[in-house]
Amino acid sequence: MAFCTSSSPTSFHLKPFTISPPISLPNSFKPTTRFPSRTHHQLSLSHSPRKLSICARAAAAPPVTETVKDPLPADLVVEETQEPNCRIRLSVEVPPIVCDDCYKRVINEFMKKAKVPGFRPGKKVPESILVSYIGKDNVKKAAVEAILKRTLPHAMSSIESRALKDSIRITSTFAEMEKIYSSSNTLRYDIIVDVAPEVKWVPEDGYKNLKVVVELDNEIEAKTAAERELKRRYKALSIMRIVTNRGLQIGDVTVLDISATTVEQDGAEAKNVPAAESKGFQFDTEDGDRVVPGFLDAIIGIQGGETKTFPLVFPDTWKQEDLRGLPCQFTVECKELFYRELPEMNDAIADKLFPGCTTIDQVKESLLERCIELEQTAKDQATDNAILDQLRQMVQVEIPQTLFEEQGRQLYGAKLLQIQANMKLNEEQIATLSSPKAVREYLENQRENIENIIKQNLAVGDIFKRENLQVSTDEIVKEVESSVAEFKKHKQDYDEESIQEQVQEVLEGAKVLEWLREQADIKYVTE
Repeated sequence: MAFCTSSSPTSFHLKPFTISPPISLPNSFKPTTRFPSRTHHQLSLSHSPRKLSICARAAAAPPVTETVKDPLPADLVVEETQEPNCRIRLSVEVPPIVCDDCYKRVINEFMKKAKVPGFRPGKKVPESILVSYIGKDNVKKAAVEAILKRTLPHAMSSIESRALKDSIRITSTFAEMEKIYSSSNTLRYDIIVDVAPEVKWVPEDGYKNLKVVVELDNEIEAKTAAERELKRRYKALSIMRIVTNRGLQIGDVTVLDISATTVEQDGAEAKNVPAAESKGFQFDTEDGDRVVPGFLDAIIGIQGGETKTFPLVFPDTWKQEDLRGLPCQFTVECKELFYRELPEMNDAIADKLFPGCTTIDQVKESLLERCIELEQTAKDQATDNAILDQLRQMVQVEIPQTLFEEQGRQLYGAKLLQIQANMKLNEEQIATLSSPKAVREYLENQRENIENIIKQNLAVGDIFKRENLQVSTDEIVKEVESSVAEFKKHKQDYDEESIQEQVQEVLEGAKVLEWLREQADIKYVTE
């Protein structure tokens, strides 16, 4: 309903490492374990290069998972080419002596395992007979795979410390490598790998002298929020009665059907404004400041079953940009009209207003105490968001595709979890939302947002390293144990190593933000 602003202030959660109950999603779109930080922004990427995990993926080529460096009889020839977006191409040439050594190992393995007719187990089989029995093409494929597994860790040596996890791809096809190997007893192949981006600050060390203006919503002010919450709880104790003998008054609640059209101007025909329409809209007249200015005044006195038509103009400060300054003709039908029958505000209802309280004064004190905590939380959250926004604007960094896709999939997975938490999805709906097409569209539509989050994460990680900040082992252990307990509680599978990595990332991010708040010149402005 676009003509009405939000009716409740933002809620803030005070348990940063609590994991929500797991919700079933397709494995390919389950985000890694998330630990929401106090900020709206996610500090989710590691500040340091990720551990090398070789997962070569090429058309018709087997995956190469061996990462242990088995000594080679000769050096490889590796040509390194820098490509855009923190990507490096390695052109690898494996000399014949290495290929021959790998081939001999393959033959020896086949010799141990193959059961060739006419030869007793363990008896040496002539190579020509063995190859003929297994098949020349099969031996060749096995030799090429063995060469890849053995040489890939050596080929990666120069960039191993910078390589991003799961970013290594062998771009040469298996057919191409087989052809080269057959004709020359050498092997050549190309690797593409994303490396950790370099963060450049403009100006250099600018994060040490931040001047931050934090805009605060006046709704979070503790005293105002406590009064509003008391009023809300008091009204919740009322009994709704149908109005039968008068029109709408302040304090009433009404159910409205609302439609709107643009005002005819310069010969242009009036058009419907779907964003300003609503059926069965329940409107509390005490929330008149949350609708278009003039709306409440225009419907005062309306009776059940009556329809009113009146013009209004959306203010230039309206939240929805396409409605700002738009003159509209509203038509409002009053479907139902109620008044509240409220109990007397005295100590007798104190426990209903706030369980455990015996007097209205205790209720007010308890609500104020809670709202003071929420006010500070909201203030801290707004401060962290403002700092992160500034950091993002101060860094220059190329974003590897691997990081972009990883962050985007995490966000999309979190979005699916939220959707399913709000509305139960069937298998067909989940499959549609989880399809490669849906994910691609999300990544493209959210590219700017995803890249901004990555920039913030990288900036925070870079500051953690530069300033030699530390997170204690006790803090990490405590949060890991808490998170593991949460997974066990919901009987959900988990990877403790991944949990520990992510806990450390979040704690490091919190440590950086704490350090920045101490260093920055922060000014608060209430909207």
